[in-house]
Amino acid sequence: MKLCRYGKPGYERPGMIDVEGRLRDLSKIVENIGPRELSPRGLKMLSRVKPESLPPVNGNPRFGVPYVGIGKFVAIGLNYSDHAKEAGLPIPSEPIVFLKATTCISGPHDDVVQPRGSTKLDWEVELGVVIGTQAKYVDEASALGHVAGYCIVNDVSERAFQMATTQWDKGKGFDTAGPIGPWLATSDDVRDPQALDMWLDVNGKRMQSGNTRTMVFDVAKIISHVSHYMTLLPGDIIATGTPPGVGLGIKPDPVFLRPGDVMTLGITGLGEQRQKVVAYAA
Repeated sequence: MKLCRYGKPGYERPGMIDVEGRLRDLSKIVENIGPRELSPRGLKMLSRVKPESLPPVNGNPRFGVPYVGIGKFVAIGLNYSDHAKEAGLPIPSEPIVFLKATTCISGPHDDVVQPRGSTKLDWEVELGVVIGTQAKYVDEASALGHVAGYCIVNDVSERAFQMATTQWDKGKGFDTAGPIGPWLATSDDVRDPQALDMWLDVNGKRMQSGNTRTMVFDVAKIISHVSHYMTLLPGDIIATGTPPGVGLGIKPDPVFLRPGDVMTLGITGLGEQRQKVVAYAA
């Protein structure tokens, strides 16, 4: 099942993607897609809905963030061994956890705004894991049972900001640094989150290509680890790290985004994002 929200910012309607990839209107079934709809009970109810019974949505409306109610935006750093190598950093002995500000969240095709003073704007395609039921002190064997679904995240980063101090917040949490979507594929649609191809192009040139099987810490390990000191609530999202090919890792001269550049990125079964970089305008 693929769930989404579409329409102008602040006026999104709930939607569902059918087997042919066509957008269907879900607004007569639910008012919105949020933690209640992503709970086991809510997903069971929605699973009874046949997409072909829903009215098709004409045209090409904007996709918004696929659901509302994101209380925490958790992210994992250096979680692909080859990405750690390109960054010249050792493979972590335990997950590197940081938080992105929820105000950085934007739709999957919305512009990425380069902040004032930015000189090293970078890209990172990542698998996003959406929590459906509260997770606290869960073990790895039961961790995936707390997942409502998966989606694409672009963990947009400003490397000069990120490396200015030991804290990554400035480089990871600026406005528009967290595009999510275009849809959420429920966990029954993603049988193995450790077997997903992922890629990212900049201006049509392939920059990142990887697969979630090369994660240092898999999805179950990440959920279990985080839940042992931070209660994960329904609607929380975890960005699980990026494969190699980020601009910072290009040798000998790193390459960074500039206004006018276009990022296109995707993950198996989770759709595609497309974002244009624009300069901050006062």
